[in-house]
Amino acid sequence: MSGGTPDAAQPPTAFDGTPDAVQPSTLTEPPSTLSVSVRGAAPISAHPRPPSTPSSSAPGATRLPSPAEPPSALSTLARGAAHPSPTGSPSTVFGGTPGADVFDALRAAPAKIDLSPGVPDLAAFPRGAWLRAERGVLNSLAPAELGYGAPRGTPVLRRAVANWLARNRGVLVDPDEVVIVAGVAQALGLLAQVLREDGITALAVEDPGSLGVRQHLWHWGLATPPVAVDAAGLRVDDLRDSGAPAVVITPAHQFPMGVVLDGDRRRQLIRWADEGGLIVEDDYDAEHRYDRPPVPALRSMLAEQVCYTGSVSKLLAPTLRVGWLLVPTRYREAVVAAKRFADLGNAALPQLVLASLMESGELERQLRLLRRRHIRRRDAMIEAIGADLPGAVVHGAAAGLHLVITFDADFPDADLAAAALARGVKTQPLSWHRQRPGRPGLVLGYAANPPTAVAEGVATIAAALRELR
Repeated sequence: MSGGTPDAAQPPTAFDGTPDAVQPSTLTEPPSTLSVSVRGAAPISAHPRPPSTPSSSAPGATRLPSPAEPPSALSTLARGAAHPSPTGSPSTVFGGTPGADVFDALRAAPAKIDLSPGVPDLAAFPRGAWLRAERGVLNSLAPAELGYGAPRGTPVLRRAVANWLARNRGVLVDPDEVVIVAGVAQALGLLAQVLREDGITALAVEDPGSLGVRQHLWHWGLATPPVAVDAAGLRVDDLRDSGAPAVVITPAHQFPMGVVLDGDRRRQLIRWADEGGLIVEDDYDAEHRYDRPPVPALRSMLAEQVCYTGSVSKLLAPTLRVGWLLVPTRYREAVVAAKRFADLGNAALPQLVLASLMESGELERQLRLLRRRHIRRRDAMIEAIGADLPGAVVHGAAAGLHLVITFDADFPDADLAAAALARGVKTQPLSWHRQRPGRPGLVLGYAANPPTAVAEGVATIAAALRELR
């Protein structure tokens, strides 16, 4: 989710430290803001910025200034701050600050090789297993089950998700606690609405961290103060200094840098949550691990202070729009209500088919297949980087569907991404995912392409880099 950065305000002093593999680069101007209102509350900015000095009405509670903007700002946000052309040309996709529709424009951009992060191996979608499961579901489906379902999801899928999480993530949960959502993006939107109603106006985020996550939180009027990430994961001391009452984190495979939150940082974060902090755990790429053992989900250790979300977008396909959300008891009914008024609940038929795949063991078989393919493709990318980009530093290759390369140089990485796209290779600049300056780099996905295409894509990026220099 993902060059300029959308909210490049000067960070608080607490964020002077930067990750080990990150050095200062450049910042761009922040986008315009949108005046919105939540249930009669004062207008808030859709792109709020972290304050220079957090103010609190109570320990751990941040109340951020929310400057109102004229109604004309609505059109600015709808277009995106730097409106990319629908044609997705390199200069419009990567020129200036990324707007709200920048990912739409990047997806629409023609390219021979797509090395975008987060794109799974769509050719490996188990069509045969899906069709068999769908036929089985339709043959046994009662007429009443074709009507409107519960907003929290079908009981069958909620039970299957609970079993899946117990087997694969060590999360023990009652099916009644599971809310089925349209992917992690919707989970974040539902949480943002509920947390605002609870008086939370800021969710701290990892830095570097997903631009897409920040965009969804901004849309619902939440500020996103940055917290540094280093080789051990999120810096909890920075989180404390931010004063934010809640944080969004990807502890199993941090996006984009790929680090795992280590044991000491986990203990620090749990202590912070025990003192009243709220953790939003995006279990990003947790199943896709190759060179390291699994790490337990934070939700398995601290259920009442962790909102946990995941999906099958990277395991099967994003087009299914199926994920899950677990929240502390105090938020559960509010989340279900928000889901009800969002869409009345996910479509039931895909839920029932997915439940069949989960309970039959087909999804585990799919995961084993994907791991073997991903390892070959990842190894091909690392080999190609060593051959064609010998000065690049590789980060986060032990798990996931992508890796990051950084350069010990000073150039706009968005220019490199644009030059690569002009040559037919699609990727994302690391600067899209920063709120503060750092080394230039690229976020490179390898899951969607065979090894030969991966190697060709890296060679093309190397040629584009030579052209820039």
